[in-house]
Amino acid sequence: MRKSPKSEANKITTVLRTLGVDQFPVKVRDVALEYSKAVCPQEPITSIRPVPIPNFEGMLKKSPKGDQWIIGVNEDGASSGRINFTIAHEFAHYILHRDLQQDFRCVQRDMHTWDALGKKIEMEADVFASYLLMPADDFRNQIDGHELSIELLRHCADRYDVSLTAAALKWRELAPGRVIVFSAKEGFLDWSSSNERAFKSGAYFATTKQTIEVPASSLLSHATRLASGQVARIDARVWFPSEPEGLEIVEHAFVVKGDGFDYTLGILILPDNDRTEVEDEDLLSPLTGNMSFR
Repeated sequence: MRKSPKSEANKITTVLRTLGVDQFPVKVRDVALEYSKAVCPQEPITSIRPVPIPNFEGMLKKSPKGDQWIIGVNEDGASSGRINFTIAHEFAHYILHRDLQQDFRCVQRDMHTWDALGKKIEMEADVFASYLLMPADDFRNQIDGHELSIELLRHCADRYDVSLTAAALKWRELAPGRVIVFSAKEGFLDWSSSNERAFKSGAYFATTKQTIEVPASSLLSHATRLASGQVARIDARVWFPSEPEGLEIVEHAFVVKGDGFDYTLGILILPDNDRTEVEDEDLLSPLTGNMSFR
């Protein structure tokens, strides 16, 4: 039986809390080394090493003798949040997938280059990393009673030592209602991820199947770098032309600079909608691939 990414991450969280560890931010290097020794002493993770290779995120590799595993991570120019997420992602492969293969290499590439199994395990590794670094119950305690703002996302990013986009994607998952998070570069959507409620209602952008230009009337199209970010109520038809006249959505835009890349992070908050469409897993963007939010 395949292990559940959420259950395995929550199991480790329970261990850390039982031990009375000062949990946040999670010391993911120590956790990966010590936990692997406890659960699989015959072949634990024995080291986490820098691997400065261009366009390379991280790796998990079994030793030639088969008695240990090594995590490699590209730390060149990366923020601590990006590094932490990458290590947690590779640790996920160890916990969830080490019986499937002996060499995992995560590079910046389009998800269409993965086969079905590759896509699935990458998505599972990101879910595990998200729940290990940002446990759902603690994240809810941070956001309950607060409206979405750049200050709220920065608070979460600082608390868990993750990137702003990783915090936004976690907020998208746990927030009530329909939410879409996306990234834009040079006037086009780079990736998009809808929460389950939005996706099932048909509110998603199929960025893996088509090139989607940022609408000229959107907040995102003329976003500027402001410490507070930007927010506006706009006509839903700006992003979804088939929506009825008079329907408004809330659009947030945050210009992000760093780690050798610039992009604009966008968040759409849609009103409730009971319309349901058939799910198509291929349209869901995993938290890896070309995405630059680790």
